[in-house]
Amino acid sequence: MMRRPRTTTAKVVEKRDDVMDSDLSFSQTVSSDEDSDEWRPAEPKPKAPSKTARAPAAAGAKKTAAKRTAKPKEPKAPKQPKAPKVPKPRAPRKTAAERKTQAPKVLKGSGASGLTGTKRKNIDESKKDDKAGEEETDCPEVERTEESGPSIRMKEERVSFIVSEAHQADRWAGEGSSLAGLKAKKEEVEEENFTFDEPCQKKQKTSGACLGQPTALPLSEAHTLRNELNMNWDLIELLSNLTCVERWVCVNIIRLLREDNTVPFMVRYRKEMINHMDADAVRDVQLVYEEICSLAKKTQSVIQTLKKDGVLTAELEQNLRSCRSADELDHVYSPYKKGSKLTKARRAKALGLEAAASALMDTPHTLDLRAWVKPGTEGLSSLEEVSTGVEHIMADMIAKDPETLTYVKTLCENSFVTIQSSVSKSALKEKEQDKSVQGHKAPGAQQNKNKDIDKFHLYVDFTCNIHRIQPHQTLAINRGESLKILTVKVNIPDKVKSDFTRWCINNRWRQRTFARDELRTIVKKAVEDSYKRLILPFVTRSYRTKLTSAAEKESIAMFVRNLRQRLLVCPVRGCVIMGVDPGFRHGCKLAVLSPTSQILHTDVVYLHNSGQQKEADKLRHLMIKYSCSRVVIGNGTACRETESVFADLISRRCFHPLDVSYCITNEAGASIYSVSPEAVKEMPDMDPNLRSAVSIGRRVQDPLAELVKIDPKHIGIGTYQHDVSAGALKAALDGVVQECVSFVGVDINICSETLMRHVAGLNAGRARNIAEWREQNGPFINREQLKLVKGMGPKTFQQCAGFIRLNPQTLHSDKSSPHPLPEKPTAKKAKGKTSVNIPTSFNPLDQTCIHPESYHVAQRFLSLVGGSADQIGSTGLRQCVEGKVRTSSVEELARTLNTTPETLKLIIDGLTQPPGFDIRQNFGQADFKRGIVSMSDLRVGAVLTGRVDNTTLFGAFVDIGVGRAGLIHKSNITLDKLPASQRHRSLALGPGERVEVRVLNVDPQRGRIGLDLIRVLQ
Repeated sequence: MMRRPRTTTAKVVEKRDDVMDSDLSFSQTVSSDEDSDEWRPAEPKPKAPSKTARAPAAAGAKKTAAKRTAKPKEPKAPKQPKAPKVPKPRAPRKTAAERKTQAPKVLKGSGASGLTGTKRKNIDESKKDDKAGEEETDCPEVERTEESGPSIRMKEERVSFIVSEAHQADRWAGEGSSLAGLKAKKEEVEEENFTFDEPCQKKQKTSGACLGQPTALPLSEAHTLRNELNMNWDLIELLSNLTCVERWVCVNIIRLLREDNTVPFMVRYRKEMINHMDADAVRDVQLVYEEICSLAKKTQSVIQTLKKDGVLTAELEQNLRSCRSADELDHVYSPYKKGSKLTKARRAKALGLEAAASALMDTPHTLDLRAWVKPGTEGLSSLEEVSTGVEHIMADMIAKDPETLTYVKTLCENSFVTIQSSVSKSALKEKEQDKSVQGHKAPGAQQNKNKDIDKFHLYVDFTCNIHRIQPHQTLAINRGESLKILTVKVNIPDKVKSDFTRWCINNRWRQRTFARDELRTIVKKAVEDSYKRLILPFVTRSYRTKLTSAAEKESIAMFVRNLRQRLLVCPVRGCVIMGVDPGFRHGCKLAVLSPTSQILHTDVVYLHNSGQQKEADKLRHLMIKYSCSRVVIGNGTACRETESVFADLISRRCFHPLDVSYCITNEAGASIYSVSPEAVKEMPDMDPNLRSAVSIGRRVQDPLAELVKIDPKHIGIGTYQHDVSAGALKAALDGVVQECVSFVGVDINICSETLMRHVAGLNAGRARNIAEWREQNGPFINREQLKLVKGMGPKTFQQCAGFIRLNPQTLHSDKSSPHPLPEKPTAKKAKGKTSVNIPTSFNPLDQTCIHPESYHVAQRFLSLVGGSADQIGSTGLRQCVEGKVRTSSVEELARTLNTTPETLKLIIDGLTQPPGFDIRQNFGQADFKRGIVSMSDLRVGAVLTGRVDNTTLFGAFVDIGVGRAGLIHKSNITLDKLPASQRHRSLALGPGERVEVRVLNVDPQRGRIGLDLIRVLQ
């Protein structure tokens, strides 16, 4: 049996920018604190998927199995240069933290210390080593689903993410490809990149020869960037290393960002420039770019401060400008910070011992420390004090030396470094005090403290390899530490210290000439002091920072995936719906909504009091009066009791002749929304409780339009939202909302102002101006009229125009009182706009995803295929397009039309998709039912169907209709149980997906249900 190496323990207290919330929720909803996040079914664990399956994958919503078109004219030349890309034979294995930092979404305004996902150069190179084999695979073409046969299937818009209900291999980047089946020759290569068991690396397999055109940054622009940052490293090279994205793609993304382009616009209309990256990947690059710029700005500020204080030397300035992360910058700057006490090294330098320290290394044979002794001077009064001062200067030099730090990190990477948590002394002391007063009276605060300690029972004696700790474990430990319940240490083996000391004395810090024993002893003591007092704390802080950054990034990525799927649930249209906000004493609040979400009636019924029959009759009267056959019940207080009442009334056929069914929906955030300014403005004279019922009903009628009104943090998705950077989380979630709204598209004549402000390029002010223009002048006739709106400049129009639709049906229905096209606003516009001619007729292309900048290409393409704009979405036009593409490839047609293949594919999608196409139509709707099942009816081994309610870092919670969600632990989500299209994702499941599960165990006392995944239902 192997003996465990002795370890040196370094206790680290990590400073966090965000305020830790006292809410200790570890369950599937943020508000619930009943379920422990690490709980798992008491079933024997199946074997975890093999590590070989964790191969190259993009995080969360990245590219699916690569499917490429055989193109003889595009040779695979890039394969050759990949071989010599093998880096310096350096760092061996990557940490889990570094793998996880490559997960998606991340995010503007990160509050985490250091660059989110930042790796130092040596780690980057080791990453390249692992990446070498992967990059030799074929270049990633735009993935498309193969279709056999000549006919074109109904075109589908692709957003930049993957969801189970969507088509298997489509990377939806804006509008979907309608070319599946149009190419004569196509070859599919299935690539197994199943990595749900841990977050995968965000390796964008970008190659200039495959997609897009590699471009070099003009010299003037490159110099401008370099001069702006004024650092010792190259921005493009650093960004490419940190994000694993090709240099030319980084160049294009920086250029697009500097031109104020939005992510949805880049993903849909600039595919060739960003090499077909999806929105999550582009946002990751954007985040890292912003953090690099922030680091450079902070470095300039530090240099100015040190220059003002008179302590800046040329060497120190170079060290500062060479820092590649906030962590490194803080390490170099911390000894010179104002307010911090003078370090031992600076005190020794102030005494003039720096020359002695230099002589100790360069000319030790001439050094006589007795000459430096000055009796009566503090710090120099004896030979011992002089030796100590020289030691401190040497220790400081060693700790600041880049080569030395690189070597110690390499040693740590090759060693068994662990993170350990245990109950803190203060928590134990409080627990003992509580026991002593237990016989008398136990204060509520102490009871809560004990309850909190119990929640961390998994971490009271926890040790894990630093490379293998999971993100949710890191966040749980951090929370326990912030609540002073846990003490956290990083244990580094003593072998690291001995190897480091030997290397320093014999190599890096070896004296150049003969040195006496006492001088060699000083160097040895300096090395040991530097390691214990300076280097060890720095390394442990660095580990904690990396782990926290990686865990936060993965937690935010989970939020992003969950929110995206929650927003894209298919709307339930064409029927009257009753929203029910259940309650006991205050009754159940009802809201009857028309098929277009207009409020028809609101009321309150008391279904749980003595006069239940009378209230049931009232309910029946309302249902029949408004022909309402769908009921949506919120999942809050009294949900199960209200569901039971409706199930009973349905079973007794009380609503006959209506065929009534009901569903349960997540009401998280409804109460907060009901008292928000938006709700007051929308429903001014309504009771807030009734507004909640309206919101609950509309969440099923049109989830996207309703949920954008609520702060994403309140929707009840993800976990640990109080333990991650608030700024990074908000930026990520806002980005996803903008992405979903833009890719779905909005009908400018009927959408709400709240929904409009989330369209790419618009904000609250511009959305308000559009709404005011619409009220004053009637419906928009075409997209060009947007230019008449105040604040709508050329850039704003370019960013938003493609995501704004004009539906002919709503346009004509609004024309009952036609308004003349205003002349005044044109005259009031800025100087350059007074001569703009705005057409007054409807353009059929305005109802498609085609951008106005490509209208001339679309018209030429229509002439080429013998069609017209009035035929958009018709079978005839689809057949014309099919025939043309069959005879000539898309690339040839693009050259003929002098455009890019990506633009032409988008034009074909827009012309062939049916009118009113909605990308959400293939996503699952809410499940309506007529009966009820309780938790007591469950039996081990029972097979049920359910819908994923929430996914976390440790598993997926599934609503199986018993009032309590069951947990499928991530160990039960295995490769063979998933469709091929979902094997690339971090956990492979997301909210809204229908699954078939088997009950593993039921714990009624604790309200827990363990489930095993059988399969995902398509």
